[in-house]
Amino acid sequence: MASSNYIPPLSDSDSDGGSSTSELLRHSDLSESIFKSYFNFSGHSSINATSADLSKIRSFLTSSSSGALSCLICLERIKPSDPTWSCTSLCFAVFHLFCIQSWSRQASDLAASRAVTRLSISQDQASNTALWNCPKCRFEYPKSLIPKTYLCFCGKLENPPSDDPWVLPHSCGDVCGRSLKNNCGHHCLLLCHPGPCPSCPQLVKARCFCGSHHDVRRCGFKEFSCEAPCSKLLDCGVHKCVEICHRVSCPPCRARGVYRCQCGKVKEEKECCDRVFQCGEPCEKKLSCGKHVCEKGCHFGECGACPLQGKRTCPCGKRVYEGMPCDAPLQVCGATCEKTLPCGYHRCHERCHRGQCIETCRIVVKKCCRCGSLKKDVPCYQDLTCERKCQTMRDCGRHPCKRRCCDGDCPPCSEICGRRLRCRNHKCQSPCHRGACAPCPIMVTISCACGETHFEVPCGTEMDQKPPKCPKRCPIKPLCRHALICKPHKCHYGACPPCRLPCAEEYHCGHTCKLRCHGARPPPNPEFTLKPKKKKFIQQSESVPGTPCPPCPELEWRSCVGQHIGAEQMMVCSNKSQFSCENLCGNPLPCGNHYCTKTCHALENRSSTNQLTRSEACEDCSLSCQKERKPACQHHCPRRCHPGDCPPCKVLIKRSCHCGAMVHVFECIYYNSLSAKDQETARSCGGPCHRKMPNCTHLCPETCHPGPCPNPEKCSKKVTVRCKCQTLKKEWLCQDVQAEYNRSDCQPSDIPKNQFGVGLIPCNSDCKSKVQVVESELQLRKSRVTVVKEPDNEKSGPKRRKRKERVVESKEPTVLQKIISRTKQFLLFVFFLVILVAATYYGYKGLLQLNDWMNKVDEQRHKSSRIR
Repeated sequence: MASSNYIPPLSDSDSDGGSSTSELLRHSDLSESIFKSYFNFSGHSSINATSADLSKIRSFLTSSSSGALSCLICLERIKPSDPTWSCTSLCFAVFHLFCIQSWSRQASDLAASRAVTRLSISQDQASNTALWNCPKCRFEYPKSLIPKTYLCFCGKLENPPSDDPWVLPHSCGDVCGRSLKNNCGHHCLLLCHPGPCPSCPQLVKARCFCGSHHDVRRCGFKEFSCEAPCSKLLDCGVHKCVEICHRVSCPPCRARGVYRCQCGKVKEEKECCDRVFQCGEPCEKKLSCGKHVCEKGCHFGECGACPLQGKRTCPCGKRVYEGMPCDAPLQVCGATCEKTLPCGYHRCHERCHRGQCIETCRIVVKKCCRCGSLKKDVPCYQDLTCERKCQTMRDCGRHPCKRRCCDGDCPPCSEICGRRLRCRNHKCQSPCHRGACAPCPIMVTISCACGETHFEVPCGTEMDQKPPKCPKRCPIKPLCRHALICKPHKCHYGACPPCRLPCAEEYHCGHTCKLRCHGARPPPNPEFTLKPKKKKFIQQSESVPGTPCPPCPELEWRSCVGQHIGAEQMMVCSNKSQFSCENLCGNPLPCGNHYCTKTCHALENRSSTNQLTRSEACEDCSLSCQKERKPACQHHCPRRCHPGDCPPCKVLIKRSCHCGAMVHVFECIYYNSLSAKDQETARSCGGPCHRKMPNCTHLCPETCHPGPCPNPEKCSKKVTVRCKCQTLKKEWLCQDVQAEYNRSDCQPSDIPKNQFGVGLIPCNSDCKSKVQVVESELQLRKSRVTVVKEPDNEKSGPKRRKRKERVVESKEPTVLQKIISRTKQFLLFVFFLVILVAATYYGYKGLLQLNDWMNKVDEQRHKSSRIR
């Protein structure tokens, strides 16, 4: 059965040698031999031109060629010599014969045990009717179809050969010959193969779905649409179908029109498919008796005879009335009704009555609950249930029933199984069950990068599979910067190989990366994960692919953080750390007057390419301002050391006027900004000078002025001049008095104020007598004063003693006061005594009345108890 069309192997430097070449040759030859008859008949020339029906067979060929065919039950690889069984219903999955036999027996035995438990049938009958299902598509098979022998895919040969390299494993190598789908009468032309048979390729005459067009088509695709309106007569028999030629039956007629209801009373606009309708109103036509009307709803045809004519019975049906007119009222018979109640067990115990019997049967009966643990007398209509929870294990054998008052027929377990499947990737989502869980139904697709070569494996086995080999070139474009100059490579599985060119990426600093290219790589196929491999040791000169360039390793001179001249060091370009040269900073402080004494540190206002975001400010100047103010003043600037000029001095200074009569308050800057002449003008109070003349006792007559008072020797004030005994007096000018003192070689400024002008006039004869009279009067005055003062000093002490004695005497009570106080005490004692006697009397009387009232109450209670 070897094919004559030989396909030479493709040469590739990355191939594995002779083994891969032989596998590729065998795979291509098997494909050609299997599809040769089908291609010859259908006219296709290559495997790529086939229909989608052949995808299952191509996937199986790829899986078998790469050794990826696995059993879904045991997840082990299916070798060419292993007996197998394949599902022929939906999925066409391949299993080990021993695995599917064990699976089918367990499933059928479990189904039989469930049937015996829940359906109460015999074990033989349950085992004969038990079913088992395919592990993947869950299609049900009877127990008689449990596989017993190893057959090829088409089922014609038992124990097919496995040592022929030119025959597909588990295949007989002959033409399949199975009947094709849709029962077209033709047979499969492929060689014995897995999966579904492809569509029939023979040419036949066929009609479209509506039957208006004829065409010659492939038998597998003979059903087609002519893309013209259907034009079939619809169910209404009036309108035609307006849809495009279609497979299914024509839809209901949607043409709208006005139609009458069944009784003909109402007209409505409706669709043609809903033209027959009822209006919902009663018929109300006269019946044949002419006395009653039809009580039916809207309907077709005659209303019928009157139901009250002929033989009539009482409501309970025991008495029959013949010949009774239909309009005569129906009489009750008076007997017991005895109609069966809705419960179905008891009869109505009321008298014959019109209308329906009572719906709820209230006859008390003894009922038993569903589980049989409780018996109780309850009304017939009432159901009896208990609160006992069923502890019987359900079919799963893991969870109890837990239903209240269970009748023993426990429902299947509604919990999710949740056990981890054998694939170790998913959990069982079926209802909780006995035995092993069904295999994971998920199939993982393993394909190359271009997707042309692919096959499916059961979930859980993808880690043990080898990726398929594809002879085409890789369609994935490199993502690194060398995409235009990279050499193309063959289609592969997983990530593309790394680029071998140098990186040459330019840093921000201007240098270039000298490592091997480490740009981004296209991601591998996400549908498959390769086995974890040991990490290769990466040298320091290399970089991991898909990562950015490492920091720049070039060396360069870099200054300290304070940018001091002669303190540079050689450092790596990517090392952004800064260093201090341990010298003093020396930068001017913000005040502009002093310099920073800190150790070398980063500056805030530095403009450098490698400046760090973190910087340290120079120290704050803590000295006080020592600048000279302008205009100059004696006050110091209150601010700390600062740049620029000092603020204006706002200190308030006090300056007295020239004469000292008042004090002026000025701002320092205002006063010091004035000229000397303006300062004298500002200090003047504007009033007369209050200073005393230097040579006399008079004030300066000039306006307030600076400096000494002018012309002190020319004072024109009048002064009273006296003799030495002050008997004689005259008025002289002050300047004459000063001149007189000067003549007598005496300074006027040395004369006391009370003696100024005394002694300048000589005494006469009148002066001595007056002096004696005055002296005698003075002596008399002095003697009187001493006489008056001495008694006052003596009496000052005894007055205080007399006051104390008077107070002591006033505190001693008189006889009348003693009598009055004793009378008050006696009256107070009598008052309290009267109150005590009155309280005792009335309290005793109240107790007697309370006793009498309680006796009366007791008598009334005894009387009332006797009456009862």
